[in-house]
Amino acid sequence: MGSPVHRVSLGDTWSRQMHPDIESERYMQSFDVERLTNILDGGAQNTALRRKVESIIHSYPEFSCKDNYFMTQNERYKAAMQRAFHIRLIARRLGWLEDGRELGYAYRALSGDVALNIHRVFVRALRSLGSEEQIAKWDPLCKNIQIIATYAQTELGHGTYLQGLETEATYDAATQEFVIHSPTLTATKWWPGDLGRSATHALVQAQLICSGARQGMHAFIVPIRSLQDHTPLPGIIIGDIGPKMDFDQTDNGFLQLNHVRVPRENMLSRFAQVLPDGTYVKLGTAQSNYLPMVVVRVELLSGEILPILQKACVIAMRYSVIRRQSRLRPSDPEAKVLDYQTQQQKLFPQLAISYAFHFLAVSLLEFFQHSYTAILNQDFSFLPELHALSTGMKAMMSEFCTQGAEMCRRACGGHGYSKLSGLPSLVTKLLASCTYEGENTVLYLQVARFLVKSYLQTQMSPGSTPQRSLPPSVAYLTAPDLARCPAQRAADFLCPELYTTAWAHVAVRLIKDSVQHLQTLTQSGADQHEAWNQTTVIHLQAAKVHCYYVTVKGFTEALEKLENEPAIQQVLKRLCDLHAIHGILTNSGDFLHDAFLSGAQVDMARTAYLDLLCLIRKDAILLTDAFDFTDQCLNSALGCYDGNVYERLFQWAQKSPTNTQENPAYEEYIRPLLQSWRSKL
Repeated sequence: MGSPVHRVSLGDTWSRQMHPDIESERYMQSFDVERLTNILDGGAQNTALRRKVESIIHSYPEFSCKDNYFMTQNERYKAAMQRAFHIRLIARRLGWLEDGRELGYAYRALSGDVALNIHRVFVRALRSLGSEEQIAKWDPLCKNIQIIATYAQTELGHGTYLQGLETEATYDAATQEFVIHSPTLTATKWWPGDLGRSATHALVQAQLICSGARQGMHAFIVPIRSLQDHTPLPGIIIGDIGPKMDFDQTDNGFLQLNHVRVPRENMLSRFAQVLPDGTYVKLGTAQSNYLPMVVVRVELLSGEILPILQKACVIAMRYSVIRRQSRLRPSDPEAKVLDYQTQQQKLFPQLAISYAFHFLAVSLLEFFQHSYTAILNQDFSFLPELHALSTGMKAMMSEFCTQGAEMCRRACGGHGYSKLSGLPSLVTKLLASCTYEGENTVLYLQVARFLVKSYLQTQMSPGSTPQRSLPPSVAYLTAPDLARCPAQRAADFLCPELYTTAWAHVAVRLIKDSVQHLQTLTQSGADQHEAWNQTTVIHLQAAKVHCYYVTVKGFTEALEKLENEPAIQQVLKRLCDLHAIHGILTNSGDFLHDAFLSGAQVDMARTAYLDLLCLIRKDAILLTDAFDFTDQCLNSALGCYDGNVYERLFQWAQKSPTNTQENPAYEEYIRPLLQSWRSKL
C-alpha cells in the first residue's frame, strides 16, 4: 500500500485518517508498488537505505522545509546553510562517505534545498581535470570543509559559448605564477552558486596566455576570501547578483579579478600543463576541458531535473482524485477530475515521460561511468558520443520536464497557483535548468553537429577511408528503413518495434534533410559557417526528433529487462506506448511529410492513445506512489499521501506571517481612505 515513511504525524483528527477518495485508488493493486519502487531505486537494499536516511533527516527540526514559502531571501539562505552544516555533522558522525548513497538520499529528502551545492561541482571538476597531486592536495580540504569552493565559468557577457570567455590567465615565468584578470565589465564572472556570500575559493575558467600565445580555456584554483575573517582578498570584487525567479537559498554571485596572482600549481593539469619556463604541454584533446560539464550534466538528470517532474506528477495526480468538479451524468455526484479524459490527457503523458526519462538516465549513467574511466586514462574514443548524449538528454529532459511541471500546475486549477501547492517553485526551478549548464538550443545544435558527422560517415564510399562503426545511439542511421508504416489497425501502434522503427525513420529523414540543405548552400557558394547558420532551424528539429527516438528506444530496452516482472512490465509498457504515440500525434506532420504515415493511420494511433488513457487511469496513483517521495520532501498541501488537501491548505495558510502581523498599510493609507468619506456623509 505504500511505505511507512508516508504515515503522517499525529495531531489533527483529519491528519490521522486517509481520505476515502485516495484510499479507493490504492484498494485494488494490479502490480506490486513496493517492487516497482525497488526497481526505480536499483534494488530493495537501496530503498531500505534511502528510507533509513530519510527517517534520520526528517527527525531533525533543523531540516524542516515547511516554512520555506513564507521566508525572505536572507532567511532561505540562512536555513539552507543551517541544513548544509547539520548534514556535515550527521555524515561525519554516521560515517557517510562523500560519494556514498547516503548523502545523495539526504539531498533528495531535502529537495536540494541545501547550501554549498556548487562546492560539489568544484570537487567533480577537480577530479576530472586535476592531476593526482592536485587531487591529493585539494580534495581533503574540500571534504573536510577547510575551504568552501565554487565553480566560476559563466560571465556577464558569455555563457554557453566557452571560447568567448574573456577572463584571462597570463603566465609570468619570472615568478612562476598566473595572473588572473577580468579585462572588461563583461568578463565579470556572473551566476556561480555559493559565490555571493559563501565560497573561499573558486575554480575559475579563463583563457590561458603563455609563451605569447592564447591556448584556450583552462581551469585555475583561485582563493577569493580570507580563511581568517571571510573578507574578500586583494584584487577580488565580489557579491550577490540579487533577486531571481527562484533558488533564493542559493547565493549566486559575481566576481571580478584585478590581476590576482596564483601559483603555477593552481592550474588543473591532467590534460594540459605549463612548464616553469612557460612551455605549454598538451596532454589531452581540446574537448578535455569540457569534461566537468559532462559530469555535471549527467548528474543533473537524475539528481536535479527529473525528480522535480516526478514530484509535480505526484502532487497533480493525488489532487486530481481528491478534487471533484461537475458531473459526468446529471444523476451522478461530482466526479473526480482525474476521471475526465482531458485531465488524463494533461497528466498521463507527463507521468509516461517521467518513467521514460528515469530509464534513460540510468542507462546514460552506466555509459558515463564506463566512458569516464577511459577518458581519465587518455582514451577519448567514447567522448563524442558521451558529449552528444549528455548534451541532448540535458536539453530534452529540462525542456520536457519544465513543460510537464507547468502542465501539472495548470491541471490543479487555482490551487496550483498557490505556492503552498509546491508546484510554482517546482516550475521555476525547472525553468532555470533550461539555461544552466548549457542553454538548450545551443546544446541541441551540438547534438546536430554529431548527427551530421555520423550521417556523412555512413555516406562515405567503402574505398575512401576506413569505415568506422557508428556509435550505438546513431546505429539506426544504417538500419534497413521502411518507406511506409505497416500498421493496419489501432492495436498495431502498441507494438514497440513498430513505433521505434517509426521514430527512427523520421529521425533519419530529418537528419538527411538537414545535411542536404547544408550541402546545397555550400555548393552554391556559401562558406560552411554561413551555411550552418542558415540551416540551424532544420538541424534543431532533427536533433529533437533524434533525442525523442533515444528516449523511446531506451524505454523499450528497459521493458525487455523486466520479463520476470510481468505485472510491472505490463503497466510500464502502457506508459512506454503512450510516450511513443503521444510524440507521434504531437509531431504528426513529421510522420505525414513523406507519407510514412497516412491520415487514416494517424487516426488509428489516436484511437490507441485514447484507449491507453483509460487503462493507465486505474494505476495512476499507484504509479506515482512508486516514486516514494515523503510528504516532507514534497512540501505540498495538495500532494500529501493521505489526500487531506483542503484541511492542510487551510491550516498552512494560517501560518502566513501576514495573518499575525499588523497591517502595515492600515494607519497610513486604508484608515485615511475610509475616514475621508465620513465628513461628506
